Amino acid sequence: MTTTPKELYIPEHIGIIMDGNGRWAKKRGLPRPIGHTYGAKTFKSMTRYISRRGVKYLTLYAFSTENWKRPLEEVNSLMKIFRQYLIDSLTNFREDDIKVVFIGDRSAFPSDIIKLIDETEEIAKDRKGMQLNLAMNYGGRAEIVQAVQRLCQEVRDGQLTPEQLTEAMLSDRLYTAGQPDPDLIIRTGGEHRLSNFMLYQAAYAEFYSTETLWPDFGEKEFEEAILAFNQRSRRFGGV
Repeated sequence: MTTTPKELYIPEHIGIIMDGNGRWAKKRGLPRPIGHTYGAKTFKSMTRYISRRGVKYLTLYAFSTENWKRPLEEVNSLMKIFRQYLIDSLTNFREDDIKVVFIGDRSAFPSDIIKLIDETEEIAKDRKGMQLNLAMNYGGRAEIVQAVQRLCQEVRDGQLTPEQLTEAMLSDRLYTAGQPDPDLIIRTGGEHRLSNFMLYQAAYAEFYSTETLWPDFGEKEFEEAILAFNQRSRRFGGV
């Protein structure tokens, strides 16, 4: 394992686009759903490791609003994995004191998954460690539209005027309200795009892409991303 020197800055908020499960399985002559099973194992181990590294907020892109377009067999397999994870998570991460929060439109999921999501959040709500945001049925554009709709309703109700609207008000109506914007977005699988992930919040995030497919992403790959982040010059539009 590559050890990151202690003096390196650890981002407060990291987002990860967990890409490559299907390709990982295909390379091995396995059905795509098997890749998601191995990806779920990586998710558990890396969440714990990232928490130990001192990250305060971790947002993982688990299922996008576009993922419903995938073959029915693959979607059903993902739902099965979500169910098992949620059952496990009722006690999972307790020893790590990780707070689990779900972002996205949960209403589209089967009722038993919605119930498990609610139970998981309730059990974890008082934990004081890293906050894990699981983006499920999440889309950055839909998130912005919903935030704008809320603001429009408040204007219609006379609580605000259009002239009073600010960036902070919009931010406070996103799923991540009250959280710092991500410092670093990591994408596995070699692609170089956000794919509708945290479009508003990632305005000034550093982007890091690795060819490593998600099931093979481990401590070494994470530390390489942290090292690359520390080599960037973050000016936020300034000189």
